[in-house]
Amino acid sequence: MKTTITPVKGTRDFYPEDIAIRVWLYNLIRKVAESFGYQEYDGPFLEKLELYAAKSGEELVKEQAFVFPDRGGEMIALRPELTPSLARMVAQRQDSLIFPLRWWSFGPFWRYERPQKGRSREFFQWNIDLIGPNLPEADAEIAAIAIEFFKVVGLSEQQISLHVNSRKLMDERLRMLGVPTEKHSAVFHLIDRREKMKAGDWDAYGQEIGLSMAQMDGLKNLLADEKLWEQSDELRRFFRALEALGVREYARYDPQIIRGLDYYTGIVYEARDEAGEFRAVLGGGRYDNLVADVGGEPVAATGFAMGDVVITLMLRQYGLIPAFTASPAQVMVTVFDEELHHQAISFSAYLRSAGLNVNCFPEPARLPKQLRYADRMGIRLAVILGPDEISSGCVTIKDLQRGEQVTVSRSEAAEKIRTMLS
Repeated sequence: MKTTITPVKGTRDFYPEDIAIRVWLYNLIRKVAESFGYQEYDGPFLEKLELYAAKSGEELVKEQAFVFPDRGGEMIALRPELTPSLARMVAQRQDSLIFPLRWWSFGPFWRYERPQKGRSREFFQWNIDLIGPNLPEADAEIAAIAIEFFKVVGLSEQQISLHVNSRKLMDERLRMLGVPTEKHSAVFHLIDRREKMKAGDWDAYGQEIGLSMAQMDGLKNLLADEKLWEQSDELRRFFRALEALGVREYARYDPQIIRGLDYYTGIVYEARDEAGEFRAVLGGGRYDNLVADVGGEPVAATGFAMGDVVITLMLRQYGLIPAFTASPAQVMVTVFDEELHHQAISFSAYLRSAGLNVNCFPEPARLPKQLRYADRMGIRLAVILGPDEISSGCVTIKDLQRGEQVTVSRSEAAEKIRTMLS
């Protein structure tokens, strides 16, 4: 037997039923984003590596990005995320853009990671950002968009929740523990890895980056304090705004949420499934310095990203993905024989001109075979155009769901089909 060439590790084939899910997600994302007044945009799939080296963090640049030299020797990366591209785009036209910016995008990304459940090397991602306001209420608006999406797809607060923290608050507390400012980034990475490491390994990692035993004990107490947010005006305002937006029940404070990327500066959050079966569904937060870091003027910004892999797994688990319709055609025109083939093609074109989605069977074949194909493809109506219909100027329309059929004049066919489909 011939050996079939397999796809690249960590990528996915999108058969029609898979594309249908992706398009369904995209349409819901568009609906939710536009309901808050956000505009769609996109950036290039290729960027200079230096764009990510600026602020994304060493792990993403050295371990996760697909990097290669172009023919001129410049190092290029397949985009592993969109926020640096967004910052660059804003910096390029900062003087002519109308702020605040409310932008969203949905497109492909690549990360060189170990493929596993909920994680692939090629994925599609929703990015949405609010650029301009430096207020906790702006962070709350972005978070509310995520929660509104959960509502639209049918996920309840018992199934998914938004875990929220503040890097500003954690910076303050680390200073109180005597941790030097230059070590805060390393401590944030330590916090971000806590759930991924064994307790002993995590303690050893903390000592490696220079934390004393007393500081490690203080950090553990800090990460266990679920009331700490009450001491932050920023977080109190954030949660009040979520309440005003009608989505507070989906959000809760979690001191262990810190986000691994270096550019976050304020409120950060991740959406987690309450059953604990999947990795984070989405993540985001405030990144006020990134536009300046890529050459622009300082401007406040907040946003999140959601990949399609984990959310699809979760929606499938809860039975929230709609049934797949094999064909977008509403009608199939049958082909009686070779002599009438062009008549069938012509009538198909007429029905399309009347606004219907029409599939014409591609060759003469026994009628039962053609009807069986239409039924298997989920096409509800079949149009029969045989010698009797041709001679009388009529067509027969068969409803494959109900087993009923009716004969009408050709001029009445399109309207009759619309009536039968309604």
